[in-house]
Amino acid sequence: MKFDLSGKVAVVTGSSRGIGAGIAQMLAAQGAKVVVNHRNSPEGAEEVVSAIKVAGGEAIIIQADVSQSSEAQRLIKETIDTCGQIDILVNNAGTTRDTLIMTMKDEDWELVLRTNLTSTYYCSKAAVRPMMKKRSGRIINITSVVGLAGQAGQTNYAASKAGIVGFTKSLAKEIGSRNITVNAVAPGFVPTALTEVLPPEMIQAAIANTPLGRLGTVEDVANAVLFLASNEAAFITGQVLTVDGGLVMQ
Repeated sequence: MKFDLSGKVAVVTGSSRGIGAGIAQMLAAQGAKVVVNHRNSPEGAEEVVSAIKVAGGEAIIIQADVSQSSEAQRLIKETIDTCGQIDILVNNAGTTRDTLIMTMKDEDWELVLRTNLTSTYYCSKAAVRPMMKKRSGRIINITSVVGLAGQAGQTNYAASKAGIVGFTKSLAKEIGSRNITVNAVAPGFVPTALTEVLPPEMIQAAIANTPLGRLGTVEDVANAVLFLASNEAAFITGQVLTVDGGLVMQ
């Protein structure tokens, strides 16, 4: 089986819904034991784990607010205590608080940066040590095309996602000698709870400007993560894989 993840343990933050849920199910379908993480969505996490088990996969739930250092450390520790190891970390947890900068509240700036970017730092820092001991690992960070091209009304979100790009490239240089790859996936417009609040005209404009002429799907993003988590991507690190139908070309 290509992209076989049998024997691997994967942690997917913020995986009780949306893209994170799709990633968790995709990795489990290829043999990984998946830790489904959530902050305050136990019902959603249970649904994801149930779907994985019905499909013949393995998954457990670990609740943790990964925007807090101690909670991120606990997530990784409980993963290792329960599953024996961590091989794959997908930093997917994220949120939005969209508004123009003149009306943005300081707490909305801080919340988005902490949830999206700081959580990536906390979880990666916690996972790097056990991965270095094993001399293997995959860290995959979910950024966004907004972090590459910007978007009016999303200065906080864009800053957090652009920060993930720089973080990814820097960490890849730090730990590559230990056979740990660090990459990012930048989705375009994908219908999820985070994008359903966007104005319809923005969605239509995105479709019109996308060479493939459609929105992305959760499966499109999950497939990219699966590839980067696999042995087939062993010589790829420090890269940003844009999954956007050609919306943002560089």
